[in-house]
Amino acid sequence: MSASVTLAARRAPGPVAAGLLALRLAWRQLWSEKARLASAIAGVMFACVLVFMQLGFRAALFDSATAVIGAMRGDLFLMHPLTTASFRPEPMPRARAWQVLALPEVERAVPIYLAQATWRNPEDGTRRSIQLIGVEADAGVLDFPGLAPILDRLKRADTIAFDRRSRPEFGAVARLLEERGPFEVQVGNRDMEVVGLIEIGPSFGADGNIVLSDVNFRRVVKERQVSAIDLVAIRLRPGADVLDVQRRLRDLLPPDAMVLTQAQLHAHERGYWEEATPIGFIFSFGSLMGLVVGMVIVYQILFSDIAGHLKEYATLKALGYSNLYLSQVVLGAALILAVTGFVPGMLVSALLYDVVGSATYLPLSMDVARASSVFAMIFTMCAVAGLLAMRKLRDANPADMF
Repeated sequence: MSASVTLAARRAPGPVAAGLLALRLAWRQLWSEKARLASAIAGVMFACVLVFMQLGFRAALFDSATAVIGAMRGDLFLMHPLTTASFRPEPMPRARAWQVLALPEVERAVPIYLAQATWRNPEDGTRRSIQLIGVEADAGVLDFPGLAPILDRLKRADTIAFDRRSRPEFGAVARLLEERGPFEVQVGNRDMEVVGLIEIGPSFGADGNIVLSDVNFRRVVKERQVSAIDLVAIRLRPGADVLDVQRRLRDLLPPDAMVLTQAQLHAHERGYWEEATPIGFIFSFGSLMGLVVGMVIVYQILFSDIAGHLKEYATLKALGYSNLYLSQVVLGAALILAVTGFVPGMLVSALLYDVVGSATYLPLSMDVARASSVFAMIFTMCAVAGLLAMRKLRDANPADMF
């Protein structure tokens, strides 16, 4: 008897071989019902595309909303505590920029002005709100693509740099600049000259952007008091401890100025869209709904598949296969559905990213991190559906079937 037990142990497949055998059985079982398999793949693909689009919109929201903040160069920043987002700043006294110079570690403090004004389309005369970013031209605290070569031109009176990635409703400014050279447009109630192009991109808070000097900013936004600023970019001397200077500035300045690092400023801007508006929640909720719909579809397919092959499962039990092995078959089917639905879903989503990104001018792009996270969600969705469907295996009792 011992020899026969030893022989059976040698013939028993290992965990890997048993898993592959279960996966092969799951595939044959799915392939036997091609229409049902196509429906399941379509359901997983639908859930995949929905999750990809919702997460893509959510990421585009945060990336576009923080584009201006992300292009600012400073070790520390001052901002009014009541400022919720950069497109609706709360002004603070300009004197705060000079007060920080009391610390020897501070090399420079540069005021930044943010506001929105009306832009008259140079082609059809329509008006539209546009974001103004005013700063001392050669301060070196803005790092937008295309800005460096035109800094000298921005020092002249009534000159601006236009964001070439702004929405087309502002007019074909890039083409007009190429055809005419610098030309006049109306910003607010003042005639300004477009002298160059930069790249920022629209956001959910602003459809377009222009950069101009602090002096030209005050010429456009005449109602703004000279003593009122929106942000201060602080550059520290080499070797200075950023966190120590931040702590000392907080003790030095009145409560109408927050002292933030670049990361904290970025998180503050993102937090507004994520927590203070319903947009971030809507995109997250849409992703969850996509997963729920996909899970229901996969559950129905797997449950029907198990019910349709209940006698076969009972036969396998009669042959000595355990419930654990049969569960591996069901989970193998879930894995197959996850992979076969994810791949075309990802390809369709990448195509939709290009189409929607071109139409909305939002930064939509497929990346490895997002694809990996969505696959993990889709696989979890299919696995949960498989675990729920496995309850039907309890009905596969050989004594009842035969």
